[in-house]
Amino acid sequence: MTQRLNGKHALLTGAAGGIGLAVATAYLREGAKCTIADIGLSPTPELAALMAANPDTLAYVPTDVTSLPAIDALVAAAHARFGTITTLYNNAAIFDMAPLLESGEAMYDKIFAVNVKGAFFVLQKVLAHMVAHQVQGGSVINMASQAGRRGEALVSHYCASKAAIISYTQSAALAMAPHKIRVNGIAPGVIATPMWANVDALFAKYENLPIGEKKKRVGEAVPLGYMGDPTDICGAAIFLASDEASYITAQTLNVDGGNVMS
Repeated sequence: MTQRLNGKHALLTGAAGGIGLAVATAYLREGAKCTIADIGLSPTPELAALMAANPDTLAYVPTDVTSLPAIDALVAAAHARFGTITTLYNNAAIFDMAPLLESGEAMYDKIFAVNVKGAFFVLQKVLAHMVAHQVQGGSVINMASQAGRRGEALVSHYCASKAAIISYTQSAALAMAPHKIRVNGIAPGVIATPMWANVDALFAKYENLPIGEKKKRVGEAVPLGYMGDPTDICGAAIFLASDEASYITAQTLNVDGGNVMS
């Protein structure tokens, strides 16, 4: 532990499990106080265990990021507990897929409500909080995806939603540059999170594959030869939140084992 985030207060959305929980754990180890938001009314067992181990530096606020009043309440609760927010890890997102000609309005609305509307208004309201409190050296990290770098026939809405995150990252970085607040993104590749069971089942359905086959294939197709682990995102997330990245803004960093080269 190097305490690279000592004195920082990080707000992390969608962090009750998977990549978000791994990043929260890493932030705590680096000295940050963390407020975690997720959709569940109570923390997951994994998050509850982390809270028990960090009672003075970790709080949970159930939040529906599609609701603007809920986002306002989240920011207020985080500020009341740990003071000014200096870091945002903007991670809440959902996944679904279907063939383009079969994809209905309900799927579109649900994905864009969380992945785009929710992410944007969390971004906007936390940035307004940072500006109001004159945070110098604030950092926002938006979670994009390799899916935001290219289209996929079965995953059109999710790909489009993550492309929007990359675009918002660039626009927000330019808007916040005069305030010395940095806005960057991370685009993970295929990461072995619990969500992959659902992803694999959907690919099995639409590509007529055995369960587990798609996960096996995508892992083997990564240039490094395997799917990533949630902890593989932590190094980039710590770096972008730290003062070491003080001259980096408007970038989306690929952390994908070599899947995307840019």
